[in-house]
Amino acid sequence: MIGLDRFLGDVLEQWPLIAAGLVQTLKLTAVISVTGFLTGIGVFYLTLSRSAWVRHATRAYISFFVGMPLIVLLFLMYYGLPQWGVKVTPFWIAVIGFTLNVAAYNAGYLGTAYNGLDPAELESARAQGFSHRQVFSLITLPQVLRLSVPALTNQVILNLKDSSVAFLIQYTEFFARIQELASTNFQFFKAYLLAALVYLMLVSVIVLCARALERRFILPGTVR
Repeated sequence: MIGLDRFLGDVLEQWPLIAAGLVQTLKLTAVISVTGFLTGIGVFYLTLSRSAWVRHATRAYISFFVGMPLIVLLFLMYYGLPQWGVKVTPFWIAVIGFTLNVAAYNAGYLGTAYNGLDPAELESARAQGFSHRQVFSLITLPQVLRLSVPALTNQVILNLKDSSVAFLIQYTEFFARIQELASTNFQFFKAYLLAALVYLMLVSVIVLCARALERRFILPGTVR
């Protein structure tokens, strides 16, 4: 391939920066996967509230952030908050924006799984004196989490891939470093091909872990 030696030389020269960017990508992916997961559980809990106002407000939250393009949300925060005198680093803007978005999706996954539970089981628990919170923590949540493992792990993959848009708010993650590499030698095809291969490798690792997790937590009698 024409210019391959030169390209590989540029990659080796800039490897410390590229590796640092990759670390930032993995850091962002890990953080938003955890915060999005935990916040999603909280949002899902509110969808089961006895208050109709809380349920409607929570469903509106889910609809809003599922419908809001992620890049628009990040831009609103990145360019809008400074106008209100609020200064936040690109990393934390990405964390907050992604968390709001991912939590809405995760709450939706959990809600779908909840619709598949046996209502009689939940009513039986209530009849035995379990409080609303006890029914949720001891019966509802463990089951919906197990049923939602495929969707939740797929969301982690989406988090990894979507993290690439963070470079648009000046967060120097992996794709930002690839952009810098391409701009130094103008070999954009090779640079983006390298990025694609790295993302593919990372996604493959997550998929393997997800499959192992699914086998570990599969519900008895569930067919895969």
